[in-house]
Amino acid sequence: MVEPSTCAAIIPCFNEGATVAALVGSVLQHLPRVVVVDDGSTDATSTAAQAAGASVVRHEKNRGKGAALRTGLTVAAEQGFEWAFTLDGDGQHRPDDIPAFLGCAGKTGALLVVGDRMHEAQSMPWVRRQANRWMSWQLSRRAGRLLPDTQCGFRFVHLATWASLSLKTERFEVESEMLMAFLAADHPVAFVPIHVIGRGFASHIRPVVDAWRWWRWWRGATRT
Repeated sequence: MVEPSTCAAIIPCFNEGATVAALVGSVLQHLPRVVVVDDGSTDATSTAAQAAGASVVRHEKNRGKGAALRTGLTVAAEQGFEWAFTLDGDGQHRPDDIPAFLGCAGKTGALLVVGDRMHEAQSMPWVRRQANRWMSWQLSRRAGRLLPDTQCGFRFVHLATWASLSLKTERFEVESEMLMAFLAADHPVAFVPIHVIGRGFASHIRPVVDAWRWWRWWRGATRT
């Protein structure tokens, strides 16, 4: 089993002042370090995260989830961590699932472990559930294997392996790009069931804009 002491958590945030402190506190019950990347927030995200015990790195303007993850993962690697968890800052991921990721990586040898929400798919908003299924189907066809939940942001990443890949996307398509890059390089990937936490507030995902951006990335990826 991978030791928690070798792991940091990366939480990209944009205006998550209402949720980030509780999330940071819960993650610190499992891991020694939490890095919050404040991606140009205009609320109290940085202050709340720091007060809860996180290290905070701030982008002065919003650059996108992919850019925020790149910043956070780079910081974790520079601080000597071997692994990093990624969690969304809105509180939809359950830190108590962290041991399941550690166990899965230790048991399978996977260098990327992705959370799988589809056993509780009915707890996800209908539009996001359908979009996730469609994107996962497209990527599964491309990969030649079942990829049950390609869009989940709760992940466990081997940092040296991640750093060896050329990842370019800066927004929500980063999850697809990362997964497909690990697979293309023949790095072992696994999925682990996680719990879905229902949300009573709006997502930062813009369905039309982000779906169009994902489609443009997908078209480019299928031509390479």
